[in-house]
Amino acid sequence: MRNRLITQILSFAVALSATTATAQVFDNLPDPIEDVNRVVDNTPDSIAQAMMARPVPGSSRRGQNPVLFLIGNSTMRNGTRGDGSNGQWGWGYYANKYFDEGSITVENQALGGMSTRTFYTDLWPAVRDALQPGDWVIVSIGHNDNGEFFDQRRARAVIPGVDPDTCYIGFNQRTQRQDTVYSYGQYLRMYINDIRAHGANPILMSLTPRDAYDAQTGLVVRKPQTQWAAYVAAIEGVPFVDLNELSGQKLDSFSPWKQKYHFLGDHIHTSKFGAELNARSAAEGIWHSSNPQLRPLQLMMRNVEPERYTVDRSSGRPVVFFTGDSTVKNRDNDPDGMWGWASQAYTVFDTTRITLVNAARAGRSTRSFIREGLWDKVYNSLQPGDFVTIQFGHNDICPITDQKARGVIPGTQDTLHVYHLDNGTYEVVYSFGWYLRKMIDDVREKGATPILVSLTPRNEWPDGHIERRDQSYGLWYREVVEQTGVEFIDMHNISADFLDRKFAVRSLPADRDKAQQAIARLKEKAGKYFKQDHTHASLLGARMNAQSFATGLRQNGTELARYLK
Repeated sequence: MRNRLITQILSFAVALSATTATAQVFDNLPDPIEDVNRVVDNTPDSIAQAMMARPVPGSSRRGQNPVLFLIGNSTMRNGTRGDGSNGQWGWGYYANKYFDEGSITVENQALGGMSTRTFYTDLWPAVRDALQPGDWVIVSIGHNDNGEFFDQRRARAVIPGVDPDTCYIGFNQRTQRQDTVYSYGQYLRMYINDIRAHGANPILMSLTPRDAYDAQTGLVVRKPQTQWAAYVAAIEGVPFVDLNELSGQKLDSFSPWKQKYHFLGDHIHTSKFGAELNARSAAEGIWHSSNPQLRPLQLMMRNVEPERYTVDRSSGRPVVFFTGDSTVKNRDNDPDGMWGWASQAYTVFDTTRITLVNAARAGRSTRSFIREGLWDKVYNSLQPGDFVTIQFGHNDICPITDQKARGVIPGTQDTLHVYHLDNGTYEVVYSFGWYLRKMIDDVREKGATPILVSLTPRNEWPDGHIERRDQSYGLWYREVVEQTGVEFIDMHNISADFLDRKFAVRSLPADRDKAQQAIARLKEKAGKYFKQDHTHASLLGARMNAQSFATGLRQNGTELARYLK
């Protein structure tokens, strides 16, 4: 039996060695290697670099508190630094969000390019020596476990399956010594035995999903390592979290476009969106587990339940969520102060038949509203039949890399760029239209109705008529409408038409000084609709914009118009 298995493994190794390596210049790393799944690993970090960049095992420990160690590859920690400088992120970067740092610290010990085998031989000894009784270790590794057994560059392949009696012995060209290769399951057992020997607690976790789909079902392909890890966990009595399935189900529920942007650069490494999704799935898997072994760890968790708006749904009324910046929600409390128009939505809606939730936040752009989790709170609150208004733009024209990090790439193209921000971090920034399409797609996914609203006009009168931005934001709004078929309320021009009817002049004086004086008088007259500057509305202006929104709804004759007074 043993000889037959070794013969099978030799055939497997020969087949793998025939794979041709190709280079990819996505993140300017030298000579990346293509594996048998035709996936290029973009993070071939040297062990020397890794030892300098990764945290010293156990260095995060606070007093006698336990440490949660993360063991994995580039899907858990991308690149040596793991800082997103190539636009890719590993989910381990976000794992600490779900644990109370006053009770436990999270150490991401993962490294790109590692397999269960190479991590165990090269990196695990230092982690193992740092373990103390009461610590926790999540082992989620296996994407790199195929390839050649003893090649010069990687020598990281393992024997597929869980057989504890299968091994292969040969000369390892990378280490220049005789080496023994075990099965995937046997390496997991080795981690488990070491962890337990130090009084720590092992957790096995299946792999992150790839951007690969079954041709017949159209669903994300589930990895075979899932069954192997689940089997070992059951036999060894170790908690098991099926991360592959948890994240796979989420990806399956998304539109094809949304599925794709959870990955970046290739079909395995995740964008920030994908890394955050996997981190949440991992936390949810632990949090909702009924395995009593996980109870002590669950008591040290936080933020696992998604943040939602508290909305009384008992009446069955639909909810309209207003999103945007300070022109939608401001201080909204001083009769002589600045107001957002959604604060006055009650003046146009019948609130006995629909619930109004103003989710806007001053100072935000499409980009910062999403990055700060403000959009997720709306997304998590949505139910079929709800409505969401989406109105941004005033802050999207800001610088891209400054401390507020609000600016976006102008236009509506499906594009992105990795920016090094002034605060030293890296962020993938998309176009104005991309962020709008994301919000629209998210709302539709929940069975709710998105409504795109153009930005409010400013108190500027360059030619005797109020300023119109129809060749920039107005144009981009319309392009998104054409791309998505979303309902559109052109508040910008409806309100501008109202102000022009009240204040515009046919023409300005030819004399420059007199023209400037005429413009100043126009701004002063229209100023009762604005407050403190040319952008923010007074209470009167907020009510005017709310009326413009109602006018647009009536013109469209769509579902939300049924709830107007």
